Amino acid sequence: MHVKSLKMVAAAACLLSTSQVMALEAPKRVECIAPAGPGGGLDFICRSIGKALNDLGVVSGNIQVTNMPGGGHGVGYAHTVSKRKGDAGVFVATSTGTTTRLAQNAYPGLDSSMVNWVAAMGAEPGVIAVRKDSPYQSLSEVLDVIGQNPGSVTFAGASPLGGDDNLRVLLTAKRAGVDELKDLRYLSFNNGGDALVQVVGGHVDVFSGDLSEAMGFFDSGDLRILAVLADERLDGKLAAIPTAREQGVDVTWLNFRGVYVAPGISDEQYNWWQQTFSNLYETPEWKKIMQQNGLIPFHKTGAEFTDYVNAQIGEVRQLSQELGIIK
Repeated sequence: MHVKSLKMVAAAACLLSTSQVMALEAPKRVECIAPAGPGGGLDFICRSIGKALNDLGVVSGNIQVTNMPGGGHGVGYAHTVSKRKGDAGVFVATSTGTTTRLAQNAYPGLDSSMVNWVAAMGAEPGVIAVRKDSPYQSLSEVLDVIGQNPGSVTFAGASPLGGDDNLRVLLTAKRAGVDELKDLRYLSFNNGGDALVQVVGGHVDVFSGDLSEAMGFFDSGDLRILAVLADERLDGKLAAIPTAREQGVDVTWLNFRGVYVAPGISDEQYNWWQQTFSNLYETPEWKKIMQQNGLIPFHKTGAEFTDYVNAQIGEVRQLSQELGIIK
């Protein structure tokens, strides 16, 4: 047997080693819902997890990815709550964007208790970026311009108005002393890929989004990242990019990447998903995926992840009230 095959078998054995996982077989049909269009961070989570679970032999057969854009992840959330109750074969990609919209009561009649939160599978810092030939060479230059004329710079992101991509722009501007936050111009697109195309094409000035969304255009040289919204600089090829804090703006923004599952499934089925994602996170295969896509270590499962989600909802609700986004 080849060395690669032996590694895969060993990893699969690790994933299936606990009694919780062994007590219940994998669902016969597995689907991942990405509540956004192709090319964004949620689509990336679905496809990366699906491929890893297939490669490691945890799930047999292809894992279907269903893109369900709309409503700031709300279409997918509402579908899971109303149409997939008791369906143990579906998991849904989620991120800080979902919790932001829940915090702002953007999903009418829905709240965080209506799904089962399973696991965070890493996190990535937000980035502020421009096209390669942009006149802006630093975050400070962008902030200086909008400080003088807030409407003179157009920002683009994947979230709707008031969503996390918009919030990070507003928070960064606020921390930099920009007064007329209501005059900032922000355009919402279905996913990070669409927003980036507009920025790289010169139609919009600045991209606000997540690191994994920006990596393709960064690697090709078409995008210049002005700031990473993390506590410290990142490693490797991103080590030369300064943080916002280094440029005098005390702001960080981490976007977790994770999954939730449908309501109405059994405790055993929920435990299977929880243990499967917990074990997947520890494999070399997933560590490599994280490294290649700019994810930094961040892992919570089950009750701990649920508590984190609810705490974040409370914090974002308070921030949104301070910024005047909600009452």
